[in-house]
Amino acid sequence: MSSINEAAVSAALSEVIDPLNQVDLITAKTVKKISIEGGRVAVTLELGYPAERGCEPLRKAAVDKLLSLGSIDRAEVDLTWKVKSHSIQQGVPAITEVRNVLVVSSAKGGVGKSTTAVNLAIALHQAGARVGILDADIYGPSQPQMLGAQSQRPRLAEESGGSMIQPIIAHGVQSMSIGYLTDVEAPMIWRGPMATQALDQISRDTKWEDLDYLIVDMPPGTGDIQLTLSQKIPVSGAIIVTTPQDIALLDAVKGYRMFEKVKIPVLGVIENMSYHICSHCGEREALFGTGGGRAMAEKNNLNLLGELPLDIHIREQADCGTPTVVADPDGPVAAAYREIALRAVARLALRGKDYSSAFPDITVGST
Repeated sequence: MSSINEAAVSAALSEVIDPLNQVDLITAKTVKKISIEGGRVAVTLELGYPAERGCEPLRKAAVDKLLSLGSIDRAEVDLTWKVKSHSIQQGVPAITEVRNVLVVSSAKGGVGKSTTAVNLAIALHQAGARVGILDADIYGPSQPQMLGAQSQRPRLAEESGGSMIQPIIAHGVQSMSIGYLTDVEAPMIWRGPMATQALDQISRDTKWEDLDYLIVDMPPGTGDIQLTLSQKIPVSGAIIVTTPQDIALLDAVKGYRMFEKVKIPVLGVIENMSYHICSHCGEREALFGTGGGRAMAEKNNLNLLGELPLDIHIREQADCGTPTVVADPDGPVAAAYREIALRAVARLALRGKDYSSAFPDITVGST
């Protein structure tokens, strides 16, 4: 008779660390079922983030750890995934058909936030998730161009009775932007309240289709518009994009403080333009300094999600409407985007779930 029991199996799995969130399988509540029959152990793991690509090393690590117990003849590990809704700001209504809203913010223009946002969105789609992207920069919408969809115009959704609009789908990602609704060269001469109302309207009047994640490309700054958006849009987590440059880090910290004030958890920091590889000599150069994003993350107890290079191809590919993860999916930069995207949502998966949909609406009336 085998001496293996469920406690021993759980203890073994508690030593297997998910490299994306740096938490063991037991603590992360990834283990859903353990079956023991003689010398055979079968385990079901369920990740809280998309894992159609790259999950084999984690599954194999679990198998190897179980076999190391010695008295197991056969170890079977079934790894699945399911994205659930996570907690949002209190009092902010959820967006229909959207499980999680993630905002990508920099609090400063010119650091590559929009390019990063679109690559992260497509990377999550490539990992198996259902993803949308909302271009929240009313005054300078860039997502239609980056998605190669600037000539398209949204249509009304017939099943909604004409009250909602269909998102534009590009590279497998659902998208909406004020740029789809206005002339590309027309300036948006709107005051803050008008811009905020327009964004709130297109976020909720878009007929999103069963999204695991809606990525919001936030406008730069930390003023009235950004603060109002953070209070009106139901956000599960924020991602901050910065460069190593001191002036960019100053604004990135301000953005982090803004999210703190409105009770939005920050999933981590991305250091963009972290380094440049010379096309002539191959030397790695830190044109904007080095280690700034890491220092900011450590000082504020945040996760450094990753570092991205300053590369002319990233800019060229985005300008042409085929972001890097589409234009060069097997290249090292695309791999970096995918890893960063999965690190962010793996961190989100550790956070509290939103159970509001499990409770019925209660109406109190007079009798």
